[in-house]
This record gives sequence, structure tokens and C-alpha cells, in this order.
Amino acid sequence: MTGEQLRVCVVHGPGRPERDGVSDYVVRLSHALAAQGVQVSAVPVRPPRSSGWWTATLTAAREVRRLRPDVAHIQFAPSAYRFARSPGLLPDLLPASLPTVTTLHEFGAWATPHWIPAGVWRPLEAARLWDRETGRLAPASTALVVTNPEHGRLLRNRTGRHPVEIPLAPNVTDHAPASGARERVRSRLGLAPDAFLLVFFGFVHPVKGVRYLLEALPALRAERPALHLAVVGGFTSQALPEPEAQAYRAELTGLADRLRVSDAVTFTGHLPAAEVSELLHAADAAALPFTAGVTLKSGALLAALAHGVPTAVTPPDRLQGPLAAGRAVAVIPHRRDAGAVVTALRPLLHDPDLRRRLGERGRKLVAERSWPVVAARHRDLYELVCRRRGR
Repeated sequence: MTGEQLRVCVVHGPGRPERDGVSDYVVRLSHALAAQGVQVSAVPVRPPRSSGWWTATLTAAREVRRLRPDVAHIQFAPSAYRFARSPGLLPDLLPASLPTVTTLHEFGAWATPHWIPAGVWRPLEAARLWDRETGRLAPASTALVVTNPEHGRLLRNRTGRHPVEIPLAPNVTDHAPASGARERVRSRLGLAPDAFLLVFFGFVHPVKGVRYLLEALPALRAERPALHLAVVGGFTSQALPEPEAQAYRAELTGLADRLRVSDAVTFTGHLPAAEVSELLHAADAAALPFTAGVTLKSGALLAALAHGVPTAVTPPDRLQGPLAAGRAVAVIPHRRDAGAVVTALRPLLHDPDLRRRLGERGRKLVAERSWPVVAARHRDLYELVCRRRGR
């Protein structure tokens, strides 16, 4: 460490922030850390056209060595590296004296290679030699970070390691004044001043369940004829490359045509944060019918709640923790079910007091999940691992 200023290399995947949630997180975290006096250098693992992931990983490790930081902070999600295995070797490619922190943004759903039986992995993981998803990251990093308790429990059970939980903050902070947003957005969309605006926000991908929202629109519009759905987010992402993204967008627009609700849907594509913030301020309700369920590791959910938008979500296998205890969301009772979307949203269409209550509870739930708080938790962790390494 140089005086009181920490120098941190944040290692991440090659995706652009507008196409990759982890890269977007890195940008926001880096800005928040810089505001607290931490010197951050971003080091992408980006394969050049003439070679592949192994070369990219070695190049990133050399760059970290050249920069000589106090801490290397690796951001890991399998999809961020297109499921390549080589980034999992980063702890062994860096100096042994350098503390490494790894944030596991995704955990519990993958294995590489996927065909190896779970029983083969278990002794390796118990001995902290190798992890089926992260390679050497989970066993060999100095400290591990998870964003939610579910990942923490799975990690402890699998590896015996005890991670630090640092929750996510909203992926869109409050940029726009709420005053006048309702009128401005409705005018821009060509809607009547009293139109009910329903919003989906986030990367548009088959697992996000947008098709069930579209299938619910005829029944919802039968009760609120002026209802309009804004699908706010880009289709192209690390998880859905350009050709697949175009095909999926065509599939959804074709579905809207067949349902005769095309005039009630706007696909905005990727928008700047300030425009998203204004749309959220203007929304009467939001719906996130993810096919695997929604938890507080969804930055899109946190953004909607931070803006006070009453939000309906599909539950994961068990709706628990703050979402259940705080009653801060409307629950879509079944996943992959347009009728369940209608059931959850119908009360929100007609009960402004319910919308107000859910909006207030949502704001309260995420009030302590700000980027300054998240950055302070990271700085504390960096200082701790440096002290333990005598740096």
C-alpha cells in the first residue's frame, strides 16, 4: 500500500457494460471506489482475434503483475467469459504474495466439463484443489465475495470456505427528477396522460419471461384498455450474441402481432441510465417474470424498487429473506405462466393504495444498498486481506 491509498486491479470479462451485467457492475464499483480514494485499474480478459482465452488470461495476468497493485479483484461469472476455463487459473498466475479477492456473481448452476459426475468433483472441492465452476478461483483466492446468502450457503457446503456477503446495489441509480416524468414519458411514447404504464427492465433474454408478459397483455388490457408495456433493455448481451438476439426480438415482435397487442408494446432497446431512470419514475408498475425466479441479486429489481415502482416478480424455489419478510413485491404465483402474471398484476391495475404501499416498502428495502455503502464494504475487505498478508 502507498500511504493510505489502496491500489486495486479489477479483472473482468470482455463484455461492454451495455451488453454485460458484470461489466456494468465493474464500471459502477470502480467509480464508487474512486470516490472513496481507492485507485482502480480495470484489466479485461479479452481474447484477441488471432488467439483465444488462454492467451487472454495470460495477458491479463501479466498486466496485473506490471501494475503491481495491493489487491487483485477478480469478477467471475461463467457467462462473462463465455464459459472459458482459463480465467479460473488466475490465482495461480499471479504472485503468491498478492492478495486476490474473487466475487462470484453466478454460482451453483454450472460445471466444466458438464459431463463429469458430481461425485468426482466433491473430493477435489473438499480438499480445496479445484471447483467444478470456478476452477482455482474458489479454492485459491485469498477472500471470496458473494452477493446473496444462497450463493454463500452453497459455497460453504461445497468448499468449506466462508465468503463475505456484499449485496448488490441498483444497476440504475436515481438520475432523473420524478416531477414531470409521468407526463414526459407518456408524451414521448404517444400515450394518453392517464395510460397505465407497465415496465419490464433488464437485458431481454428468453430466461427473463417477457413472452409471458406479452401473453398476459390481452387480459390485462381488457381491464385497463389504455395499458401499455415498455420493454426497457437491450437484446444483445454476453449471454445472447447478436444473431440470437435479433432472432429473439423477431420472435417477440411476431408474438405481439399474433396477439394483436403490437400497439400496446414498446421495445426501447438499450437506453442511457438517465432515460431508464425517467421511465421508472413514470411507471405505474413493473413486472419481472424470470423463468428461474427473481431474487435480490437482480440489479434490475433493485433499480425498480429504488425508484419506488410497485413490482411483480416470479418467486425462486423458495421466496425468503427480505423479499418475503418485507412484503415489498407482488408475487407472480407460477413461473412460465401468463395467467399467473395476470393474477399478480390485476390488483395493481385497480388499487393505487396497494401500489403506493409496495412502492414505499421497496424503497425502504433497498435504502441501504447504495454504491457508497457497497464501495465501503469492499475497501474494508481490501484492507483486511492486505493486513493479513503484511502489506
